[in-house]
Amino acid sequence: MTRRLAAEFLGTFWLVLGGCGAAVLAAHVVGADGYQFGIGYMGVALAFGLTVLTGVYAFGHISGGHFNPAVTIGLWAGDRFPVKDVVPYIVAQVVGALAAGWILFQIASGQAGFAIDPNAAGAFASNGYGALSPQGYSVAAAFLCEVVMTAFFLIVIMGATHGRAPAGFAGIAIGLALTLIHLISIPVTNTSVNPARSTGVAVFAGSGAISQLWLFWLAPILGGLIGGIAYRWLGQHRPDVVGDA
Repeated sequence: MTRRLAAEFLGTFWLVLGGCGAAVLAAHVVGADGYQFGIGYMGVALAFGLTVLTGVYAFGHISGGHFNPAVTIGLWAGDRFPVKDVVPYIVAQVVGALAAGWILFQIASGQAGFAIDPNAAGAFASNGYGALSPQGYSVAAAFLCEVVMTAFFLIVIMGATHGRAPAGFAGIAIGLALTLIHLISIPVTNTSVNPARSTGVAVFAGSGAISQLWLFWLAPILGGLIGGIAYRWLGQHRPDVVGDA
């Protein structure tokens, strides 16, 4: 268990440092001549996808590569994970995310004039709705988006890791799914689908992000439960289906 929790800590640390780091440090870079050459939404989406893809291959064989409380809870709901390990996994994930947020804050603070506006949308890669949504989406739209995105993320994870799925490709499917999720939902909530990721930067982003953090725990966990339960039914062995042995 100690090694598994260490793997979850490191994997979540890598996810937050890589994904949120890309958003904070590289998304909106302006040159001396005023030319903007940051990586933008597309780059940030790819960064999150690449961190989970590489993390799954690095740590998946040790801990399962959850890196996300909503995934852990969803896998439990899908009968893929024991209930006794849920809380320890979540604690390791949140601590890993907070450690990454702290490291990212130290790096970002090294730039002259760096400051975080707690009332700005997406401040320090935080998630938000209403005035703190990147494009001003309502709380209802943000909640629905996070629930649906997380539910489908669980369905992809459970499908890609099913015993009948092609072996060795799960990390690619999961990483591409997270990239797609970010391409869809960055404008809405700055994309959470991961309560640990949201918490890891919210504590540094300030009062605005912290006050809205409840949604980025509740909605992803609800989505994880829906996705896990749905795939538990969907992925049941059916010997009458064409192609089954």
